[in-house]
Amino acid sequence: MQTYLVGGAVRDQLLNYPYQDKDWVVVGATPDELIALGYQQVGKDFPVFLHPETKEEYALARRERKQGSGYHGFVCDFGPEISLEEDLSRRDLRINAMAMDSEGTIIDPYGGQQDIADRLLRHIAPAFREDPLRVIRVARYAARYAHLGFRVAEDTLALMTEMSDSGELRTLSPERLWTEFTRALGERSPAVFFKVLLDCRAIASLHPAWAEALTDRILKAVSRAATLQLATPVRFAISAAALDTQQANQLCQTLRCSASAQRLATLFAAHIPLPALDNPENILTLIEQFDYLRRPELLKDFCDGVRAISGSHDAILQLIEKAARSAAEVNAAELMAEGYNGKALGTALRQKRCDVIAKLMKPN
Repeated sequence: MQTYLVGGAVRDQLLNYPYQDKDWVVVGATPDELIALGYQQVGKDFPVFLHPETKEEYALARRERKQGSGYHGFVCDFGPEISLEEDLSRRDLRINAMAMDSEGTIIDPYGGQQDIADRLLRHIAPAFREDPLRVIRVARYAARYAHLGFRVAEDTLALMTEMSDSGELRTLSPERLWTEFTRALGERSPAVFFKVLLDCRAIASLHPAWAEALTDRILKAVSRAATLQLATPVRFAISAAALDTQQANQLCQTLRCSASAQRLATLFAAHIPLPALDNPENILTLIEQFDYLRRPELLKDFCDGVRAISGSHDAILQLIEKAARSAAEVNAAELMAEGYNGKALGTALRQKRCDVIAKLMKPN
């Protein structure tokens, strides 16, 4: 029985790039042998085990055969006769198909070290096309390593385009798509993620209107959002800002995105470009749309996102933020003490908030 560190941990060690997770492959062993050593089995379709002390994942060497469509169309074979090279051959990219033994020796049967030197993201074999999620993952790797000079190899991009045009991306579960999109949006260069998916027509396959809406202006805004370290839901909402509200809702359903991302995406789609804000009533109406009394963070995220899209709205955004803070300070109890109640209280409360905002709009 031999154990090897594999995949991302090996890749990132060679790149001197930070990593946390470690994945291990065990060659020449059976499930019973690992269980006897205290490993806990967690995988059903293929044997993955947790180390009894470190709780890191150890998988038996395996090979996969495609027998159906989509992610679930695989049959997994495992056994002590399967070699490390066979196990590595089923991986997506050459830079992910390296292993390291206990003495630190790199096992690199498919040229991953050369691709690292050439800064290339290149698939191992035509079997790459058997898992459509790999299209999204390659784009995510491009976003992660773009600042190191990595690019997608031309033959890999061509294969990704064929896969996108085949429609098989639409067989992926929304949950798996959103998991990959969330990770990619959190990378250092998320605009590169979208650029690669546009180049291989993956976005057009998943949501044609979104592909048209991801203009250079929006991609630059996504880049600025990353520089400003805005949260992932804000980055996603920026990417959807040029859609209308119906299209944004359809996109959120396609990706089954988080509730916070959907809320922001629909708000961005509804209010960008900004409506006319030339009177207190319009400003109050806008901030009410963001539930500013109970959820002030929504309006902050929106303003931060608009700044990322266009700095020319900065003065207006400052006014919106000041208006929200001032309106929130209007005390309903004082009006109740003056005898207002019911519908009259609501009317008086709104008028007082408009009056406060009007003072902010007067030139100094």
